[in-house]
Amino acid sequence: MYHSSNSLPKLVFYTNTIKNLENRDIFRQLKLLAALMELHDENSFKIRGYQSAIFNLEKFESPLKDLTEEELSALEGVGKGIAKTIHQLTQSGTTDDLQSYKENTPEGIIELLDLKGIGPKKIKVLWKELGIESGYELKEAAATGKVAALKGFGEKTQQTILDLLAFKEANAHKLHFAEAEKLAEEIILKLEQCSALEKVEITGSLRRHLETADNLSLLVATDDYDKLEKEISELEGFTQSAKNSGPLTWRGLYGTALIPLIIQYCSPQHFVRQQLLFTGNEAHIRAKVDEKTTLRDLIFEKEYASEADFYAAIGWPYVPPELREGHFEIEKAKSNVLPKLVEMEDLKGILHNHSTYSDGRHSLKEMAEYCKSLGYEYLGICDHSQSAFYANGLNKERVQKQQQEIDELNEVLKPFKIFKGIESDILNDGHLDYDEEVLSSFDFIVASVHSNLNMTKQKATERLLKAIKNPYTTILGHPTGRLLLRREGYPIDHKAIIDACAIEDVAIEINANPWRLDLDWRWVNYALEQKVKLAINPDAHSKEGYHDMRYGLLVGRKGGLTANMTLNAMSLKTIQEYFGERKKKKVNG
Repeated sequence: MYHSSNSLPKLVFYTNTIKNLENRDIFRQLKLLAALMELHDENSFKIRGYQSAIFNLEKFESPLKDLTEEELSALEGVGKGIAKTIHQLTQSGTTDDLQSYKENTPEGIIELLDLKGIGPKKIKVLWKELGIESGYELKEAAATGKVAALKGFGEKTQQTILDLLAFKEANAHKLHFAEAEKLAEEIILKLEQCSALEKVEITGSLRRHLETADNLSLLVATDDYDKLEKEISELEGFTQSAKNSGPLTWRGLYGTALIPLIIQYCSPQHFVRQQLLFTGNEAHIRAKVDEKTTLRDLIFEKEYASEADFYAAIGWPYVPPELREGHFEIEKAKSNVLPKLVEMEDLKGILHNHSTYSDGRHSLKEMAEYCKSLGYEYLGICDHSQSAFYANGLNKERVQKQQQEIDELNEVLKPFKIFKGIESDILNDGHLDYDEEVLSSFDFIVASVHSNLNMTKQKATERLLKAIKNPYTTILGHPTGRLLLRREGYPIDHKAIIDACAIEDVAIEINANPWRLDLDWRWVNYALEQKVKLAINPDAHSKEGYHDMRYGLLVGRKGGLTANMTLNAMSLKTIQEYFGERKKKKVNG
């Protein structure tokens, strides 16, 4: 069978000998094992057992590596067999079953299991009937129509596979912003060990807080380029590509990461100039200040003490790095009307969060107490609704039980307040998945799409528009359903959606989960122009998830979001009045 280096990027499943696995690593291994079991036609009951165990264990907070086999078997949904598997994982990094399945599965097939939306059963058909063992071979088969000819596939599935492969290839070696930022900060700490280094900062698109990174760019100041380059080459983890490097640029890799690392050298006196040039994208740097002069021309006119000094010298307010996209900031800066961007301290509450009532890791009480300890005034709890059976969604009786607990906790935690919310599934026809009696019991509702994601632009837009017109919809959740670097969102008419939200007084979520960051920052400014409020929501499934708020904040700032247009920048008193008055107006007319 032909193998090619053009197959999908290899998945990292930690299947070698690894000790002290974190819970997330164990879950990856268990999910891979369950997928391989399905691929090899293992007993369906056994597969469901693993899937159920994974669902329950993902809520477990303590390190699984610290538990004995007996303690593991006592956990909910974990029997003796799965406990033995987990214990073996924590000791050796793999298991007998996993190794056996891997030995009997081509490496390329294991990589294909990561294609979102194409399950193990279809992968097996492709493998056994077409002899496909790599992403390259699958792409070739789909391009020549062989996949569509298979029973149970067809033209639509074939095109989906081609789209998934293209998406995967286009995003190979990229990182989410959150991962890239942490890696860049780690690299900076290493570089600061160099005696020839005078200054180092993140630059380029990473400094502009783009949602994903295709490289890590750093700007360093030094008076001795040769000495610094030699010191970097001696640091552990730095692998230079001599072919791609130059006199003023170090290119290569760091550690095991495959994302390119670019280190730009400059003299200390030119640091501000170079940071201005490298931070702004081409559209920003080449923007015209007048008929004959661009920003780039003025940057080279003289040296400046700081970036703020440069913008002041040309008569503009300071343009924060995240705005330097050549988008709306140019005209606003020329007119001296750049907005005061929202800050973390402006945020008064956290909306759209999950608890153990659905698929969260922490109890309602734990989520509320931690939210309060962070200094917030309120929490919006939005567990999954009844259609989300895969996430333990709440039926009517469990909604009532949760709301009763909320009332009890509010008595104890006041003046802090928990708002009664739900993340209601938007059904295929655009309706929400509760009757009016249940919908009316919530303080606010986040309406989101979680199923039937393979839609045309028209279908997706009509589905969302129907939900937006529902008087109980308060916030439209993650509008496109995208998972960055994993799954493209369904296509929507953003203008039509935003315009409808303006008419219906529906806020739009900026989902702060680093995998989503949806609403996309490119549509934030248009939403603001239409007077649509935005809610920065972490979609937290654990207490730690609250800290993703920062990533949502950065998305909002890139689009020019201000505190007065941020829903959860309202004080407790103001947002309580807002929820009440809006509900009264929309529902009771």
